Amino acid sequence: MIAKAREHLKKYFGYEQFRKGQEQLIAAILDQRDALGVMPTGAGKSVCYQIPASILHGVTLVISPLISLMKDQVDTLNQIGIPTTLINSSLSAEEVDQRFKEIREGHYKVLYIAPERLDSGRFIHMLKQIHVPLIAVDEAHCISQWGHDFRPSYLHISKLVQSIEPRPVIAAFTATATDKVKDDIVRCLGLLGPERVTTGYARDNLTFSVYKGIDKRKFISDYVKHRQEESGIIYASTRKEVDDCHRYLTRLGIKAGKYHAGLSDTERMESQEQFLYDDIRVMVATNAFGMGIDKSNVRYVIHYNMPRNLEAYYQEAGRAGRDGEPGECILLYAAQDTATQKYLIEMSDADTERKTQEYNTLNTMVEYCHTPDCLQKYIVRYFGQEEFEPCGKCSSCTDERDLSDITIEAQKIFSCVFKMNQRFGVTLTAKVLKGSQDKKVKQFGFDRISTYGVMKEYTEKEIVQMIQVLTAEGYLKMSDSQYPVISLTTKVKPVLSEQEKVYQRLMKTPTDAPSYISSWSQALFEELRLLRKSIAEQEKTPPFTIFHDATLREMSEMAPTSEHAFMEIKGVGERKFQKYGRSFLYCIQQFLDEHEPE
Repeated sequence: MIAKAREHLKKYFGYEQFRKGQEQLIAAILDQRDALGVMPTGAGKSVCYQIPASILHGVTLVISPLISLMKDQVDTLNQIGIPTTLINSSLSAEEVDQRFKEIREGHYKVLYIAPERLDSGRFIHMLKQIHVPLIAVDEAHCISQWGHDFRPSYLHISKLVQSIEPRPVIAAFTATATDKVKDDIVRCLGLLGPERVTTGYARDNLTFSVYKGIDKRKFISDYVKHRQEESGIIYASTRKEVDDCHRYLTRLGIKAGKYHAGLSDTERMESQEQFLYDDIRVMVATNAFGMGIDKSNVRYVIHYNMPRNLEAYYQEAGRAGRDGEPGECILLYAAQDTATQKYLIEMSDADTERKTQEYNTLNTMVEYCHTPDCLQKYIVRYFGQEEFEPCGKCSSCTDERDLSDITIEAQKIFSCVFKMNQRFGVTLTAKVLKGSQDKKVKQFGFDRISTYGVMKEYTEKEIVQMIQVLTAEGYLKMSDSQYPVISLTTKVKPVLSEQEKVYQRLMKTPTDAPSYISSWSQALFEELRLLRKSIAEQEKTPPFTIFHDATLREMSEMAPTSEHAFMEIKGVGERKFQKYGRSFLYCIQQFLDEHEPE
């Protein structure tokens, strides 16, 4: 059976070999054993159930919480020749009736549903009329109350399994799960002696960075301007932050979309479609965006605010580089982010136990932002992978910035916070230090204290940045409130007594997009990308469903001119070659006729 699985891998997906962990999981499923696969985003989890589905008799049921991701995967599988459909809330009653009829008649090998569909007695009745050899549970961490995205509807899956005869194989998959969450998945789904495969949590193609106490707007404007041909996502914590950031980028002339729950369904769908089809390159969004898309060519993910926990951060950051090509994951940290997340926790409907858990995971996220250790190592250790060498490329591993002595400035800030009775926020403190004529400064009499105007040579923004750096380094702390105030910690004593110095690293904002391939290959890559876009527009399908960026890059480097050579490119299967091969071969030959290879 595994030999047949390898044949289908080449035939449908265009690859000669399975990735790490895939063959082990597929072999278990084909051997009628339950399975639990914990594999990082981009490691090919979906192939672990799509290949068995193409081989097994009957209809494989895939349960996923991500409605728009279903559509992408259904489109992709149909493109390569595996008949697939979905049933979700986007369909009318008549369309659902038609799908039921086609499923019973054996038109499909794979059926995608959302877990909420399991509440429908009519749907369960339909399942009992067909043969279901395999149930694949995607985003399986959602079944655990200790996971970061708990979905109560997932708890109905085990009841569904009991109602189907003969019992199907159950295969659960997720990208992020601590040992506690893994055990919860096995228990809640009722997995029977499952084959457990954890391929590790590291994403070798991603570079992680944390920048603290910087001008966030200037950073993203510089960064995005130098990557206008690359797709990226900017995550913000609140709708207001998304709107403000989006407005700022569009004023700079950067074509960007936005996505949050305050927009209408139509507005969100339009933004998502434009991003999928590469009509816009940048999406500014709350964390609701991205779970439901399978866009492979996202080159960077910037977190404008710190997320609530490390699981959510790794899921969101992991949307970069799904095609295996290099990606950058950047977190812009400010002390205010912690206060915002605490406020969101406090305002949630969670019970006391859940809130305590969320505060604990928030503390872990804050530690990540402050750790001098390798960032990738910190992440994989959190998920239980102890043995891991430093990545050598994250912002901690490569930190060679120049140090600037800001001890005197720090002393002035500490003194001002103390004289303001540790009862006010960052903005007002900066105004006092600058010597502002602001109404509130005078209202509280702060224009008469000794620290008024002692840093007038700096702009208010520079003072705010310094305060953020001092907070990030633990000299100051923010209160747990909607409008946080700053206060001193015990770390300030040796600084005020001149026993210790305070240093700030001079921030270097990346300016040039990384060069992955030669200029000749890059030029061919751009030609192939234009061809892909043209075909995508004709077929009304996202460009990456035709060929991933990684496949186009290999084409541009190898420049195949024959069918045999083209079929050797990773990601080119038989169906893809029949549909697109000759168009791409013609494009490559045209380019070779006009350009001398390097």
